[in-house]
Amino acid sequence: MSRRLQVLIPEELDMQLREAAQRSRISKSEWVRHALRQSVDPVARLASLNAPTADIEQMLSEIGCGRS
Repeated sequence: MSRRLQVLIPEELDMQLREAAQRSRISKSEWVRHALRQSVDPVARLASLNAPTADIEQMLSEIGCGRS
């Protein structure tokens, strides 16, 4: 099932999207869907790793402690 998403964008960005879609020979809507998928998929894959995370300062400190 498809859902409608309305996003207001500046006129200049709309023109850039239209031109990019024309170069790809697809509709502007399809071009935007493809770009969103490419942006969201890597984040979802990283989140699924359940890798350890911490505050950046703590992580840098721990990395520094490992170097002798």
